[in-house]
Parts: sequence; C-alpha cells; structure tokens
Amino acid sequence: MKLLKFSEAQTENSKDKVEQILQGAMQEFLVHGYAGTSMDRVAASGGVSKATVYSHFQDKQGLFKALVERLAKERFQSVFGTEDLVGEPKKVLHELAVKVLNEMLQDEEYMAFMRVLIGESGRFPEMAQLCVASLVKPAVDTLHHYLASHTELNISDPEATARIIVGSLVHFVMTQKMMHASDILPMESHRITNTLTDLLLGVRS
Repeated sequence: MKLLKFSEAQTENSKDKVEQILQGAMQEFLVHGYAGTSMDRVAASGGVSKATVYSHFQDKQGLFKALVERLAKERFQSVFGTEDLVGEPKKVLHELAVKVLNEMLQDEEYMAFMRVLIGESGRFPEMAQLCVASLVKPAVDTLHHYLASHTELNISDPEATARIIVGSLVHFVMTQKMMHASDILPMESHRITNTLTDLLLGVRS
C-alpha cells in the first residue's frame, strides 16, 4: 500500500471535498434552480460545512460556473476526444452525429441541468453565455476546423455549416427530450444522423 506524504494527502482530501461540494451543488441546482439554491443548501447536501464550501468557491456564481465548465469538458471529451477530428468525412461526420445524440439523449442529469440553465437564462444571462463559451463554441470550432481542412467537400462556409450541424442535433434533442415532443414529432434518431450526413456529403437518392 502506497503511503501518501502529508501534502499529497491534503491534496487528495481537498479533491474529495470539492467533489462532494460539486455533487451536492448539482442536486440542489436541479431541484431548486439557480435562484433557489443557497450555499447553505449546497453545504448540507454535500455533507460539508459552509466554511468548507467557501474555502473552495467564492460564491454561488463561481460554484455554478465550475459545474458548467466541468460538465462541458466531460461532454466535449466524450464526443470529440482530446485530439482534432481525423478521418474520412463520411465516417467521421456520421459517427460524430450519432455520438452527440446518444450522449445527450441518454444522460438524464445533463438534460435536467440544461433545463435549469435555459430556464434561468433570462435572469442570469451570464450563466447561459458561459455554457455557450464552454460547450457550444468549442464544438463549433472543432467542426469548423475539420470541415475547412476537407476541401473536397466543397463547403463554401465551413463555420456556418458547423453551426448548422450543431444546431440540427441540439434542436432534435430539445424537441424530442426536453420539450417532450416524441409523440407529436416522432422520428428515430438514425434518420436525423443519416440524412444530415447525406446532406453534408451531397448525397442524392
């Protein structure tokens, strides 16, 4: 068994406390929203003292920001990985679209958090802007770079096309999952991913 030095043990304990706080904060934000969540509630939910919460996060906004950034990083890496997109467009674009929909449709906590974020965006626009900067922009930038590097696709505006891709996938998730429209606008996700790929590649039936 490896024995940690005192400073290392302190670091590990600090990481554990931060994780407890973030988990507690997530539950409170999901139940009470941003406005209805207090640092007292977060401390109680995380099983730590209020002083411990403030020792790691200056205020509620900083705590919410940390959650958004962590969620964005996790979702981005699970879909795009840690390196630039590489490979043949038909395979890369189709697999990417499938992965995005699967990740978003199956993660209930992520969907619930996005509902909170959108619902609070009117009163706290800076929170919504943080999500766009942390999650949407990196996804658009990555796609933009990939599309621009594949001139054989003959895409006149790679950046706008990247936004159309992201927008199409997000719209599908929002209507089907967040707005409970699966009975009103029923459609299997594979039809969206297949058709979107065909459109990008200029495939005609």
